[in-house]
Amino acid sequence: MSIFDDELRQLKEKILKMGSMVEDAIKNSILAIVDRDNTLAVKVIDNDRIVNTLDVEIDEESIRLIALRQPKASDLRFITMAMKITTDLERMGDLAVNIAERALELNEEPILKPYIDIPKMRAIAQGMTRDALDAFVRKDKQLATDVIMRDDEVDDLKHDVLQELAFFMVQDPTTVTRAMKISFVAQYLERIADHATNIAEMVIYLVEGKIIRHTFPPIEKQ
Repeated sequence: MSIFDDELRQLKEKILKMGSMVEDAIKNSILAIVDRDNTLAVKVIDNDRIVNTLDVEIDEESIRLIALRQPKASDLRFITMAMKITTDLERMGDLAVNIAERALELNEEPILKPYIDIPKMRAIAQGMTRDALDAFVRKDKQLATDVIMRDDEVDDLKHDVLQELAFFMVQDPTTVTRAMKISFVAQYLERIADHATNIAEMVIYLVEGKIIRHTFPPIEKQ
């Protein structure tokens, strides 16, 4: 293995470490709400510093490789995509922190309703994140396409959550504050899924050299 190949391998490993931390943040931020666990919420907030550090390190290493190794074709696409992917991961980590902050607030108040759709959204968004990164590592276009298709599931669940919360607020104005915080959580999860979709679209560019952002055909509703 050449020195450059080893450097690319290390870069990939660092991206996967960052992705794993973001996955954990997504999971733990929602568990902090469902289980009313403030310790988990604080852990998500504290660990975001590590995610941010990895983001900077990956960008710096990517720039160094481009400057010193002058990579060609697919290697150059890989490095530039690495920088874009970590930007999405960093923003996903920030959104998980936002959820954790809402958890700390919600845990100080009575439960408005059992959490059903929010954990479903979390499971899909977390799975999209994991699979988008797997697709990146394996250069798997089909898996990336599958991630993109799942984004509509999160959108539909968010719509259901917001409708249900609107009903609560109309029926009992004292629920407005709690309902709004839960609605923010649903919106944060939707945005996390959007960032996972961005990563999947970049995987397709990595494999095919074709930019599909804003052009991917919408999935047909059944």
